Amino acid sequence: MKVAIVHEWLITFAGSERVLEKMLEVFPLADLYVLVDFLPDSERAFLKDRNIFTSFIQKLPLAKKKYKSYLPLMPIAIEQFDLSSYDLIISSSHAVAKGVLTSPNQLHICMCYSPIRYAWDLQHQYLSESNLTNNIKGILARSLLHYIRMWDLRTSNGVDEFIAISNFISKRIKKIYNRNSVVIYPPVDTDKFILKDKKEDFYLTVSRMVPYKKMDLIASAFSKMPDKKLVIIGDGSEFEKVKRHSAKNVELLGYKSNQVIIDYMQRAKAFIFAAEEDFGIVPLESQACGTPVIAYNRGGSKETVIDYNFDNKNATGVLFDDQNVDSLINAVNYFESISLNILSENCRINALKFNPERFKKEFKEFIDIKIKEFYEK
Repeated sequence: MKVAIVHEWLITFAGSERVLEKMLEVFPLADLYVLVDFLPDSERAFLKDRNIFTSFIQKLPLAKKKYKSYLPLMPIAIEQFDLSSYDLIISSSHAVAKGVLTSPNQLHICMCYSPIRYAWDLQHQYLSESNLTNNIKGILARSLLHYIRMWDLRTSNGVDEFIAISNFISKRIKKIYNRNSVVIYPPVDTDKFILKDKKEDFYLTVSRMVPYKKMDLIASAFSKMPDKKLVIIGDGSEFEKVKRHSAKNVELLGYKSNQVIIDYMQRAKAFIFAAEEDFGIVPLESQACGTPVIAYNRGGSKETVIDYNFDNKNATGVLFDDQNVDSLINAVNYFESISLNILSENCRINALKFNPERFKKEFKEFIDIKIKEFYEK
């Protein structure tokens, strides 16, 4: 079969690109379509020598740094890809990739990381964090997001099958598109992380510093626990805000290489995660190092962290129910009271359930079944 994979954009090798990498291993001859491709040479090895097609946005002014500003043009741009010669189209989508045009004779499977977050249930949070609530820019932003929602809902009808990256996202797909989906968890490269069961007396969090990651909440909580050390790795728009919330026991290291991050993950007493994520790969990477996780009990964390209770001997961490300082403080104190019952080897075993070979096997088996069903009709 002739296969095309449609991915939003290639800017950095992050979570969705890790999934894309394994998709391309399953379909090594597939052509790749992206809105823009500015991925640096140092991160392009997984693309090999395949054909990569970009949209007209690639050539627009300042597209390399301001590509997201062209959101109003993205629905038009994605529809301009001519995929008429392909038998199978796989969209790798968290924004507009699933909106490609296909015919009734083509099978379109969408690997959905999430319906467009900032256009649907997170719209109000997005507008507030962007200072787009009451001014003329806010009115224009709301109008644009209304248009995006209508387009997003309409284009969901062009997808034959949805794959969700978690049960949490499966529920969002059902709520927004009224479509069922199968859950195939993203791959976690557990081989890069080595188990270390001897831990040191500090906690760790690693993240881009953007509002929904709640890094300021984590810093504020530990600032109220001066006897506990927290190390924060990451950079971003919220860095100065997080710094203002940090007392002397909170150490901000800024951006660090993967090698440095893994070293801290292996040595940390526990990893702190306060975001409501669609899946959340980093907490599983920590578990692959044998490091327990203290995480917010919403989103993907509910599916990747095994919460401690007295009847569960396979626990890999502690979940807290409220996204606020007091709830996190209580969770840290509770973790310290039961931490000896959470074994590093159990954390590692749990992480291995999400390894890349498992993803590739489930992904290929699902697509093979759907190809057979589609072309036997």
